[in-house]
Amino acid sequence: MSADEVDPEELGEEVERPMYRLFAEYGGDHYHWFVIGLITSLLSRLLSLVPPLVLGVAIDSVFAESFNSNAYSLYFVPQSWIPTTQMGQFWFSAEIMGVAMVLAAFCNFARSSSLNLFSHRVKHEVRTSTYQWMQRLDMTFFDDHKTGELMSVLNNDANRLELFLDNMMGSAVQLFVLIVGIGAILFLTSPQLALVTMAVIPVAALFTWWFMKRIEKFYSGVRSSVGNLNTRLENNLAGIEVIKTAGTESFEGERVRKVSYDYFRRDWQALRMNFIYRPGMQLLTSIAFAATFVVGGLWLLSGPPLGFSGASPSVGDMVTFLILTQRMVEPLTQMSEVVDRYEDAKASARRIFGLLSIEPAITSSPDAVALDADDVEGEVEYDHVDFAYEGDHEVLSDVTFTAEPGETVGLVGPTGAGKSTICKLLPRLYDVTGGAIRVDGHDVRDLTVESLRGHIGYVGQDTFLFDGTVEENISYGAFDASHEDIVAAAKAAEAHDFITNLPDGYDTRVGERGLKLSGGQRQRISIARTILADPELLVLDEATSAVDTETEMLIQRSLDRLTEDRTTFIIAHRLSTVKGADTILSVEEGEIVERGTHEELLDNDGLYANLWRVQAGEIDALSEEFVLEASRRASASQVSRE
Repeated sequence: MSADEVDPEELGEEVERPMYRLFAEYGGDHYHWFVIGLITSLLSRLLSLVPPLVLGVAIDSVFAESFNSNAYSLYFVPQSWIPTTQMGQFWFSAEIMGVAMVLAAFCNFARSSSLNLFSHRVKHEVRTSTYQWMQRLDMTFFDDHKTGELMSVLNNDANRLELFLDNMMGSAVQLFVLIVGIGAILFLTSPQLALVTMAVIPVAALFTWWFMKRIEKFYSGVRSSVGNLNTRLENNLAGIEVIKTAGTESFEGERVRKVSYDYFRRDWQALRMNFIYRPGMQLLTSIAFAATFVVGGLWLLSGPPLGFSGASPSVGDMVTFLILTQRMVEPLTQMSEVVDRYEDAKASARRIFGLLSIEPAITSSPDAVALDADDVEGEVEYDHVDFAYEGDHEVLSDVTFTAEPGETVGLVGPTGAGKSTICKLLPRLYDVTGGAIRVDGHDVRDLTVESLRGHIGYVGQDTFLFDGTVEENISYGAFDASHEDIVAAAKAAEAHDFITNLPDGYDTRVGERGLKLSGGQRQRISIARTILADPELLVLDEATSAVDTETEMLIQRSLDRLTEDRTTFIIAHRLSTVKGADTILSVEEGEIVERGTHEELLDNDGLYANLWRVQAGEIDALSEEFVLEASRRASASQVSRE
């Protein structure tokens, strides 16, 4: 499904066997580590059963009042290996238990290392493949989904998977092996008494099934509330300057408190289920221990109880039973954590695979051709273009114009008129819903997305710089550029002088989003980046609107160099920016209402002329009709996307 049709949360509910898919799609290359982890998990638990078994045999033979050299026997140990003297059997028992403990410790080390390696590699691949897939999704997806929610999928959900794969998979195997191993030893030792001890297992299984059914719905809510909390925190930290200058710390603190409380409430619901399950499992194992002690003790003291028959278990058998029964307490109570982590991981896997099931709508068609740089002349044609966001009203209607190679086209108009949308259709950030856009006669939908965007440079109002050095930001997208080329681009963008005055020059780190630099400095670095990329087509979206007049002059000089011999689209509220454009398009409510040069549009005395009067301070010269229309647009309740 396309990114603008279904939410990943909803798609996640439709994902079948998410944990199986996780192993099948991401664990295949690392199965050998997983297998090593499972084998060593099995061995470590089997080895942990050796000491109580040996202890029971030693009590009945080595420490018996009347020593019998033939009374000492162990499963899978040839009788010829067993010493015949009392001290020999004592040291033999100690050696077996010591070797078992050392081997169990080694197996636990191997288990932890291999399963940790497996889980971290799977987490790495899940996170990177999810991010790579997310990059392919359409801008509509990012318009409709919060950054914090997406960060929650990439970070929190991936970490939840790692927690389960890291510890709980090995614990689940050990749990199974321990219960089966204990059951086998008990039944071989005393089948009737083993029935008493193991009677809790079916009850524990039913209790676990009930718990899993109840807890699953809670974890879906927890994962969703984490995304909401991340979104609120991310927004507030990004807007901390606004919060401080507006004095709204208390207001924002309350908003964070509300989303945090929602997370707390949902998480607490899941925890309450655990508070029932874990003590319940502990109670069951305690009942098994008490029943074993009572039934076995009565059998030793007064003969077979409850209709049992045959010889009573020995003291050594009772010691073995009680130790192994006590050993079941830990794994059965740990089962709650295994189930807990499993359901948590399953909820995360559903969200991840829900996101991965969203198909990007804007892709290169199978027969798409690459736009060759040597053949690009720069003619751009908008042919009766219509556009509407998914489920929204029409944003653009019948937009038609042609930009000849090397021409500069200015787009002006009120906020929300559709100017930015017109330009965002060119690199296919969105696709037209009617008509066509052509570059040198090629419909942009018939070109590969990579080659199309590779020939378009974009300089926006909200310049984004990555947390790195100045040089890294200028060379972004042209990673093989030499330092000399980077400096030349900076000089052309009027940026070289201020860069050399920075503490570390071109090696100065700009901080997150480039916040260590002024708006004008960030803008000129962005222009230098575009100059270095040397695109044939150029889009300047409010490139000077957020800077002072002096900085605007510097940026305008660099833009004049940048637009030479390139087909350029300039979106501007400051009309002085587009005064010298070859063609100016006045856009209003998604339609081109005027076109011409600066002088022609002033003579036309329409929208452009009125906007020019506003910026010239000639308010009294404005027509009453224009003022009323501007008031209507400003008070419109519907949020438009420009």
